[in-house]
Amino acid sequence: MKNAFAESRKLITMLEEDPIFQQTINQCAALMIDTLKNGNKILWCGNGGSAADCQHLSAELVAKLNHVRPALASVSLTTDTSFLTAWINDNGHGRDLFARQIESLGKNGDTLIAISTSGNSENILEAVITAKSMGLSVIVLTGNDGGKLKGLPDIELIIPSNNTQRIQEMHIIAGHQLCEEIELAFLK
Repeated sequence: MKNAFAESRKLITMLEEDPIFQQTINQCAALMIDTLKNGNKILWCGNGGSAADCQHLSAELVAKLNHVRPALASVSLTTDTSFLTAWINDNGHGRDLFARQIESLGKNGDTLIAISTSGNSENILEAVITAKSMGLSVIVLTGNDGGKLKGLPDIELIIPSNNTQRIQEMHIIAGHQLCEEIELAFLK
């Protein structure tokens, strides 16, 4: 347990003191705020723990984080179990699982937040490619060196770690910071 806390503290301190990381958080928040102020929506996708983070952070925007304010248009693509199970069952794979939903729900001006700790998830890669081809802005949260997703999105937030748990912890901290900045922009 001491090692886990020490690793987390080290990453938090490193990111807190990294001006590029702070600038990237601000860029992500500004893009998301512009998306919402222009009447568009935020779409989220991820697998496993990242899927749970998508649901959590999307809910923060639709409901509230700290302040009562208007609901914000945010959809986690990980929550439609009928579609998810039907698509995988009918196709035998999930490579285009999120891409299919983006084709259905996404529109030019929306923003996709794609979360992959490795940066190598095939269905996340397909989602990013589809979103970009449709005119959506794309923010990717990854770890390690960014994996196959590196260089594809408009903005990438890469956690410099190869430990999945530490990457996920930093993603949720960054996600809460984004939601807080967005919420403050929509207070009446």
